[in-house]
Amino acid sequence: MLRIAVQSKGRLYDDTMFLLAEADIKISATKRTLLVQASNFPVEVLYLRDDDIPQSVASGVADLGVVGENEFVERGESADIISRLGFSKCRLSLAIPKDIDYPGLTWFNGKKIATSYPIILEKFLADNHIQAEIHVITGSVEISPGIGLADAIFDIVSSGSTLVSNNLREVEVVMKSEALLIGNKGMDADKRKVLQEMLFRFAAVKNAEDKKYVRMNVPKERLDDIISVLPGLKSPTIIPLADQAWCSVHTVLDQKRFWEIIGKLKELGAQGILVTPIEKMIL
Repeated sequence: MLRIAVQSKGRLYDDTMFLLAEADIKISATKRTLLVQASNFPVEVLYLRDDDIPQSVASGVADLGVVGENEFVERGESADIISRLGFSKCRLSLAIPKDIDYPGLTWFNGKKIATSYPIILEKFLADNHIQAEIHVITGSVEISPGIGLADAIFDIVSSGSTLVSNNLREVEVVMKSEALLIGNKGMDADKRKVLQEMLFRFAAVKNAEDKKYVRMNVPKERLDDIISVLPGLKSPTIIPLADQAWCSVHTVLDQKRFWEIIGKLKELGAQGILVTPIEKMIL
């Protein structure tokens, strides 16, 4: 049985449970306890605080953990990074009151900075030869300048709305963070086999993100032109139709360029374009 530590609440919890559900790993959500076993896969979920997950994986209490990169780096525990999961993205940044002119990093010399991430901040300041006082605080870091507790803050930034509401502005991005799947260095062969199956499912979910399956009717005389604008995974599928002057073309398009490519296809004579979402994609 593979044990995976997951944040007990918050955005990281929501994103992780969504990924497990999409990978068809069924975890009961009706009555959440500390440890819950999946009903259809050899894995159990251990619910912990985000900052406790690195240690639980390093010590072997859990085999795997889903944790923010910021917490993993801050804790400095010995565990393997198995995969970058691509969700719960944020950044760790320095922010100051918005009405202060900011000439550059030298502004922080002699200042007091409030943070919940003193290890990361201390290294950044040392690397940049900045002498500042670090004030460690847990929770509500953003209010520190407003109540006179600090001159600046070093904290997680996602949308930036929290900074704005506290009259702060971001001036330096120190590191970017996303959800990591970390693993205990001593996992045995049986557990690694289960892990590989889970990673296979995760990859199928990730590969399908922002992808659309597109079918269209195409005049054969324009087929080569239409194929030339399709950036599919491989060559598209071509199916003959009852009308010998036409054929059906099936392909996969990325959402980022979807409307640009659809416009070109229409100009080249494609008709009856049918678009459907992709749930899983095995490469």
